[in-house]
Amino acid sequence: MSTRESVANSEGIGKTAARARYEMVVGLEVHVQLSTRTKAFCLCSPEFGAPPNSNVCPVCLGLPGALPVLSDRVVDLALRAALALECGIHPVSIFARKNYFYPDLPKGYQISQYDRPLATNGRLTLDAADDEQSLTIGITRVHIEEDAGKSVHDRYAGVSAIDLNRAGVPLIEIVSEPDIRSSAIAGTYLRSLKQLLEFLEVSDVNMEEGSLRVDANVSARLADSSSLGTKTEVKNLNSFSAVERALDAEFERQRAMLEAGERVVQQTMLWDAGTGTVRPARTKEESHDYRYFPDPDLPPLVIELSRIEAARRELPELPAARRSRYREQFSLNAYDADVLTASKPLGDYFEEVVRQHRDAKTAANWVMGEVRASLNATKRDIEHFPVRPADLAELLNLVRDAVLSGTAAKRVFAIMAETGERASQIAQREGLVQVRDDAPLRAWIDEVIAEHSAEATRCARGERKLLGVLVGFVMKKSSGRADPRRVNQLLAERLGL
Repeated sequence: MSTRESVANSEGIGKTAARARYEMVVGLEVHVQLSTRTKAFCLCSPEFGAPPNSNVCPVCLGLPGALPVLSDRVVDLALRAALALECGIHPVSIFARKNYFYPDLPKGYQISQYDRPLATNGRLTLDAADDEQSLTIGITRVHIEEDAGKSVHDRYAGVSAIDLNRAGVPLIEIVSEPDIRSSAIAGTYLRSLKQLLEFLEVSDVNMEEGSLRVDANVSARLADSSSLGTKTEVKNLNSFSAVERALDAEFERQRAMLEAGERVVQQTMLWDAGTGTVRPARTKEESHDYRYFPDPDLPPLVIELSRIEAARRELPELPAARRSRYREQFSLNAYDADVLTASKPLGDYFEEVVRQHRDAKTAANWVMGEVRASLNATKRDIEHFPVRPADLAELLNLVRDAVLSGTAAKRVFAIMAETGERASQIAQREGLVQVRDDAPLRAWIDEVIAEHSAEATRCARGERKLLGVLVGFVMKKSSGRADPRRVNQLLAERLGL
């Protein structure tokens, strides 16, 4: 090793050791748009993509004399999410005015909840690999609030425009404890939370449309320290991978500052995906900067115990419970159960196929294989997939009953995915019904032996592994229509095996 290489190697070791001295501490604030037909406090539509400033009224604009009225649907969905996160529900919570000025906040305040939120002290348990323990992330609070409008900077040259359609759109904010110690765990937490919210049908959690947004609070501290460092909040995160990259970048920035003896300043940071860096946006506000006070136009939100218990009883089967059931009821391994519960509609599709076909493992293989491949290739979701569960079950039944070979079934499925036709119709029309009559099978076998006499001779002399090769030649000659089990039997007889 050269001197230069030795120096470089020692410097690399030194940097690694310096990084190991510090620990990342992360808490996440997740803003979730609720699946409602109206805004939080008025009857305007929360529809995404409507013409600018078309879904507005005096209430969501906060005009004088207009009074907000809380939507019951907002409360129901927020309650459902809080219960699924194992939060304690407060029978009385208070709406407050969070005062700050933005061009897209016409009232000059946001209706939110502050010191008396809907729910507190919850948790989300993350699944772990077989050889690892599960990890539980604490949930500090779940509260209801309204969204602000949107500033548009790229539509008109040199001018920023304001679209107030989002003003008043109902949100819940889910705030985690600072229990996250790496960007990878942050990504796992967010994906698990998104899946849970989808199963609950609380939100469509579409990040591209702003239905799920993440603010990440991150600090660096010495690995053996129990006190929290000065945190910064990273905004402008539009994907889970962006969250992970931004956390790593901001942690490295803070670590380098601490190593150099500099002080980390509490501030809001913006993530630049193009450069992979974070940059300061403004000094981070403290709660007193928002001058919270109870909203005089809204009474306390009082939730009766009977309503809480009714919501608890109505919770659907959640992802972890469904994964466990798939392993026990269908004898699936952990990987298969994870894939099939990636979304509630996919799991529902799989279960309906099993109900009509009975063989869970075969159904799982087809849903995870051909079905998901077709969905990915066509950018469709399972709800709009042309092959209905009953259609796929019919196809699998044809294979089970030896009407179609596995090869032919895949050809039939490809046509089904394009046209939505039934498997039996396609099989008959395309001449793919499996041939089980001995006469045509023997004719194909004779042709294969004539064309591959060397392999046939070696197989007859004891190289049994070549029998499968010859069966493959027969299947190819028959365009996949020959019954492979009967071909195997007839070939063995023909070669004297």
